[in-house]
Amino acid sequence: MNLRVETHTRRLIDEAAAILGKTRTEFMIESARRQAIDVLLEQRLFVLDSDRYDAFLGALDNPPAPGPKLRSLLRRAPSWRK
Repeated sequence: MNLRVETHTRRLIDEAAAILGKTRTEFMIESARRQAIDVLLEQRLFVLDSDRYDAFLGALDNPPAPGPKLRSLLRRAPSWRK
């Protein structure tokens, strides 16, 4: 990776990396990796209290009937089969 970073930002990163005894590269990779994990978990993991969990399970067990647009979509051949 090649990054263009403003001088004051590079100094900030270097100072933080030095405090942790890491190189700039190690610090940046570890920080980016941690942020990537957090972003992905925020999209995939959610926590519900017991009442909301029960409501969620109820919605999964009793989904609404498909509307006309969904029925129309399901009747069409997938684009990869055309």
